[in-house]
Amino acid sequence: MQKLSVRAQNVLKELAVELTGEEPPKGTWSPSQKLLRALTAERLATARNCGPHTMREIVDWAQGCGVTIGPVLSPGGSLSQMWGELIAKASAGSLTSAQIAGALQRSIRRKSVRIPIAFQVILVKILLSSFE
Repeated sequence: MQKLSVRAQNVLKELAVELTGEEPPKGTWSPSQKLLRALTAERLATARNCGPHTMREIVDWAQGCGVTIGPVLSPGGSLSQMWGELIAKASAGSLTSAQIAGALQRSIRRKSVRIPIAFQVILVKILLSSFE
């Protein structure tokens, strides 16, 4: 099993305090099974300094330790492509709240200030409880 990068260790150290109350030592460290089981893809996606590469590294490393972190958010594609896919899913009636949250988290992470009007309409319908 490969060693985690310093960035991945630092991300996990911050999450250890938040998720399990563990106080990791300074320097090289390996996360506990308790922490790995508490991790979710959504939590990694919103963690400070955890981009797609670091997230993939942590997910792969956890898998090597026998812990599956899932589901992993799809990292590829542009924001426009992502919004288009979500609008199509909403039109088909198959959009989930987890997909909405993931899209908004990705948009926030990328510091995008543009949300398509069609998606804003979907959010309004959800907030008014006429969508789901």
